[in-house]
Amino acid sequence: MREFIVEADGGSRGNPGPAGYGAVVIDAATGETLAERAEYIGVATNNVAEYRGLIAGLRAAHELDPTATVHVRMDSKLVIEQMSGRWKIKHPDMKPLAFEAARVFPPAQVTYEWIPREQNKHADRLANEAMDAGKRGERWSAADSMAELEAADAKAASAAGGHAPTAAEGTRTTVAEGAGTTAAAPSSGWAPADMGAPATFVLLRHGETPLTPQKRFSGSGGSDPALSAAGREQAERVGAALARRGTVQAIVSSPLARTRETAGIVAARLGLDVTVEEGLRETDFGAWEGLTFGEVRERYPDDLTAWLADPEARPTGGGESFAATADRVAAARDKLIAAYAGRTVLLVTHVTPIKTLVRLALGAPPESLFRMELSAASLSAIAYYADGNASVRLFNDTSHLRG
Repeated sequence: MREFIVEADGGSRGNPGPAGYGAVVIDAATGETLAERAEYIGVATNNVAEYRGLIAGLRAAHELDPTATVHVRMDSKLVIEQMSGRWKIKHPDMKPLAFEAARVFPPAQVTYEWIPREQNKHADRLANEAMDAGKRGERWSAADSMAELEAADAKAASAAGGHAPTAAEGTRTTVAEGAGTTAAAPSSGWAPADMGAPATFVLLRHGETPLTPQKRFSGSGGSDPALSAAGREQAERVGAALARRGTVQAIVSSPLARTRETAGIVAARLGLDVTVEEGLRETDFGAWEGLTFGEVRERYPDDLTAWLADPEARPTGGGESFAATADRVAAARDKLIAAYAGRTVLLVTHVTPIKTLVRLALGAPPESLFRMELSAASLSAIAYYADGNASVRLFNDTSHLRG
């Protein structure tokens, strides 16, 4: 009896957002890649894309040999545990997908194993290629995938001044250059205790500026105000509270003046340096910068209505959409998770990035951004585990500002 290994992955740039999956069938005896599948599936959640990748991989294996045994390897703890029968399937979107996956082969022929994300790079690359193709309005094809790999190999060989193996000469373990980065949120849920220490982001909204009490739009395209006296006092209180807790090991700040000033005050109290991350900056609100919500509604009613209804809509005058902000913030999140695995990091940023990180961690829809209250100098916290799960541990805590 033949034995196949199916590796599958899926991603969503926005969760939900533009999504795709990738799957590869490998001969367990020889390690040879027998089939690849990838597809852009439109707007979907990360978990839906992962299940679609599993189904595609199982179907590809079934086409090769319906009598084979199949060992599925994925970095989605949710899918592996649910398909193994250890976790109950509660979400209505997951139940039909799990049922469909279970019907491809008789259950006795399929086993499941969770693997770390870095061991699932082949399927991850295919998923990203499919999402990139979808963004261009094209369909993924195996020929285009091979061409991308060969181009990347040639570039790597040129840079190294020597020979680099081509895609046809062996299994690649690195993502092809030019493939997109999954901006998907980690799956929501509690990670098991044996997953190791998470990367924990303590999210600090900057202290007040002169615009804050007036509730004026203040993004990355406006006057870049400094903290007010009240804002500096708030930052001092945050620093004192975090010093008492003694858990923060590093500080990363948005590049804007109010966040760098807040971070500097806290860093002085904690004896830490501050690293600046461009991806943590606030949304650019275009022509709305410095205006109140009422003033925007009076001057730009149609644009405001569109913006409230569609995350792809941009503020008047070439501002940044919430969808674009989510892509940027998710990319920064992934970068920081990799850099600070197992550590607790203070991210000093703004309303929209913090709400976006919370939304993505929960798998909540874009409109949830308008249903969160986030105070100046408030603290929130999210833990990110190695299997991709995320846990929101705190939101909008202002207890340190009292008394």
